[in-house]
Amino acid sequence: MNDMTHLPREEEPQPIGRMLQTLRGLSDQQIDDIVTYQRAHGVQFGAAAVALRLASDADIVELMARQFHYPCDSGSDTSSALAAELVVAKQPFSDGAEIIRDLRTQLLMGVGAATGGRLSLAIASAQRGDGKTFVAANLAAALSQLGRRTLLVDANMRKPRAGAIFGVADGSPGLSTILSGRVLKYAFHQVAPLPNLFVLGAGPVPPNPQELLQGAGFELLLDELRKEFDHIVIDTPASDSGSDFRMVAARAGATLVVARQDNTSYDAVAAVVQTLARGANALAGVVMNRY
Repeated sequence: MNDMTHLPREEEPQPIGRMLQTLRGLSDQQIDDIVTYQRAHGVQFGAAAVALRLASDADIVELMARQFHYPCDSGSDTSSALAAELVVAKQPFSDGAEIIRDLRTQLLMGVGAATGGRLSLAIASAQRGDGKTFVAANLAAALSQLGRRTLLVDANMRKPRAGAIFGVADGSPGLSTILSGRVLKYAFHQVAPLPNLFVLGAGPVPPNPQELLQGAGFELLLDELRKEFDHIVIDTPASDSGSDFRMVAARAGATLVVARQDNTSYDAVAAVVQTLARGANALAGVVMNRY
């Protein structure tokens, strides 16, 4: 008979109280004070610790992320280059992050169902300022939090911004340098707080972004990237910047259109949707952004 006592056991997650005690060097009496406050006021342990000023909001986010193996950026590392608008990483338990996760689920169950749960998705909008880059960056981060290798590509080689959200320096090697045949090394940036997320910035702004996107090199690059990554999210220039988004959409598996509440007109959104309908690319849906 096998001796079951020698089988390895799964490590049980540490209670958040013990983790906080280690992180902040709290005494047993201080932990008891938190528990007493928690019971008296009917709040979560973390909220009680913050109320007693024995922990910060960033501490609680970090500890909850550790406890549930959820990669994020609590802000406790002052060297982090992630922008505040990356809510799924900076505020992972907020209502905004939950909305992004719901969008992630809908996309994986929708357009992702036909590809085994893998996404190759362009993000488009009618005009600048609609929040397209915000949605692209947060969606890519949320997909990576599922433990799948995810790549965010900044294909807006006119006014790039997606890379900056993750601390990628302007003008550093990126999509434009790869498509012009100059460099591949150092073009991909791994996001430290989100180990499964990689960013391919736009690179130096070229004089011919439309020609670079229309060439065979972009399609070949995407074919190679699909072999390396489970999910690819591509940020595109807005429709009012030219036809670049059409060429990106034609090569992506599907396109998600972003509109801004009280800002984007119905006619502008309808024009983008009609443009996409004339191509072979699938329309993943239209998202109303309020950020």
